[in-house]
Amino acid sequence: MNRFPADGQGNIDWVQALQKGMIAPRAQRDREGKMKVLDLDVIMKSTREMPWVKFPHKAHTEWLACENCHPSLFVRKSGANQVSMDDIMKGHACGQCHDRVAFSIFACERCHSVVHPGSPKAWW
Repeated sequence: MNRFPADGQGNIDWVQALQKGMIAPRAQRDREGKMKVLDLDVIMKSTREMPWVKFPHKAHTEWLACENCHPSLFVRKSGANQVSMDDIMKGHACGQCHDRVAFSIFACERCHSVVHPGSPKAWW
């Protein structure tokens, strides 16, 4: 695994590995097929003074089927999912993958990336 690209914390950066062609996810486990990629960003604004969270569907759907998250983790309706850092740290919602197989939840800037009035421009 030491040939895979690493993020700023030394963990494997799976998105870069995918972009470099080092991994090739299959749409279905038992046969070939292309992934159904959804290029849609969702902005989550309930972040207090932190920059808003930008959830990039594209980076997720390039290697995960929609059914991995919907409907068990997230309802497919704008504003229907109340996600908190406490939930994530307990392994719920985004915490199902992040801090397990995906990048650390302590790489705050990877998600909290949309600066808004009242939020710091950069803290990292």
